[in-house]
Amino acid sequence: MDSSKIRNFSIIAHIDHGKSTLADRLLETTGSVRTLERAQFLDSMELEQERGITIKAKAVRMSWKGHILNLLDTPGHVDFTFEVHRALWACEGVVLLVDASQGIQAQTVANCEIAQKSGLAILPVVNKIDLQNARVEETVDDMERILGLRDFPFLVSAKTGGGVSELLDGIVSKVPAPAAGPSAAAGAALIFDSYMDPFRGVILVVRVFEGRLAAKHKIRFFHDPAAKEYLAEEVGYLAPARQAAAELAAGEVGYLVCGLKDPKEVRHGETLLVVDGAAAPRAAPLKPLGAPLKPFVYVGMYPMQLGEVSSLQAALERLHLTDPSFEFNIEASLALGPGFRVGFLGLLHLEIIKERLKREFSQDVIITNPNVRYRVGVKKGETIEVISPAHFPAHGDITKVEEPYARVKILTPAAHLGAVQEMLKSRRGIHIETAHLTPQSIRLTWEIPLSELVVDFYDKLKAISQGYASLDYELAGYRFKEDLVKVDILIHGEPCDALSFIVPKEKAFHESRSLLERLRELVPRQMFEVALQASSQGKIIAKEKIHSIRKDVLAKCYGGDITRKMKLLEKQKEGKKRMRKLGRVDIPPEAFLTVLRKT
Repeated sequence: MDSSKIRNFSIIAHIDHGKSTLADRLLETTGSVRTLERAQFLDSMELEQERGITIKAKAVRMSWKGHILNLLDTPGHVDFTFEVHRALWACEGVVLLVDASQGIQAQTVANCEIAQKSGLAILPVVNKIDLQNARVEETVDDMERILGLRDFPFLVSAKTGGGVSELLDGIVSKVPAPAAGPSAAAGAALIFDSYMDPFRGVILVVRVFEGRLAAKHKIRFFHDPAAKEYLAEEVGYLAPARQAAAELAAGEVGYLVCGLKDPKEVRHGETLLVVDGAAAPRAAPLKPLGAPLKPFVYVGMYPMQLGEVSSLQAALERLHLTDPSFEFNIEASLALGPGFRVGFLGLLHLEIIKERLKREFSQDVIITNPNVRYRVGVKKGETIEVISPAHFPAHGDITKVEEPYARVKILTPAAHLGAVQEMLKSRRGIHIETAHLTPQSIRLTWEIPLSELVVDFYDKLKAISQGYASLDYELAGYRFKEDLVKVDILIHGEPCDALSFIVPKEKAFHESRSLLERLRELVPRQMFEVALQASSQGKIIAKEKIHSIRKDVLAKCYGGDITRKMKLLEKQKEGKKRMRKLGRVDIPPEAFLTVLRKT
């Protein structure tokens, strides 16, 4: 295949700006598929179709006027920025899509900066020009003023197909062809995605940068210390279904089947080398592998049934193959038994993984309170990282606590500026910058504790701005905090580690009271009184009671001496006291699910 006839590009945009719909029109216009049976053809996951969002990047091959176009559709939500980065590894250009009715949003700016830093050609596109409330001229002006894009944007309607043919011509003319490597070079490809096939094992999605990759080639991973070799069983294209081919040449995007069975052996961003040719394999990777992306939202994840731990572990390993941006480690809880401490890139990321576990693997799980990664100095002179309240040191052993902060960039209409700023102040935010992008649009830059961001910040922001404000964020390092405390929840005197949490000292009472009130309604009543307590720094700071179930021991005493009744009541009282000492309170899993869900 002549590499000058290949164009590798991606579609990037803010969430709900029409990426997947535009991908549908591109597939239809190029004849890659017949008239689509359903919208968002590339959003093949049931969860993607239900939520109307793209979760995983997709690759598909199309033909247009003698050229091969490899499209990579990407997610728009900030939690899945890692998927965007992976897709751009394989591209020379991007289509930057902006909704004419909503204008430039926070993720539009963030994605544009990613593409510019990657040195990719950027094709500005204004979508949804057919809507009555479309602000086409204003959006075109903003793309130059805010994003610095001087080329006049392509105007399209992904819904009707208007302007799509012109966009395809623009992709051919403006996106550079892949650089042609030495023809005699050994094959080298970059792995940017993978998924599990129940019959073929791990399927690798690759972009070939040098030489060629063909069936029967012997291959290995560049960073594999054991230099283990595999046999390429099949290569081909994604069009969009798998189509076997004789080989993949330099510049092409496709898939590889090599009999790989263990998902743990695959790292996205890894360089794949052909080792059985006449030419020696390259001595350096195509791209630095870099450190794995660090999650910053951690939860405890436990199976509903104690015997399901191994099944849950197998399901997490399968999911980790397609989404390496989350991590998990085994942990045990006194209240919930064995489970996992799982790290995510955000709350939506957590929700998606939880739903996929349920739908794809029939795994119902209990999720504990979200936590972030704290740095805690202890008296031994060490600094430890804490991702679970259960591992938070005792108050007397702590010398300092550092809390992670996020730099938040919010684009909001000027009319909602006051409400947004008040919310940021209430979340312990620190003001950095206010920029007036246009008379109607303002960009706020604040730094707030990550723990304030990961629970309900996004929902509250949308509520107070009537849905118009948008959000982008990145980690901004750690700050010293002296007022963070751990709160333990005691049920009948026994600590329940699954309910422990870390909060600023001034919020400890309010958060504890709220949790105990929810818990009181959900824990089943016992034959004895149950005390619910919140403890912090060695003191009880909040308390609730669950009253006992009382049997009417006087039901058969219709009259007679009062002392008989007093003896029965005293006997009942002694029995209750004995049960309080010996009794055990079992909390049903449903109670955990409800009490840990913030109201």
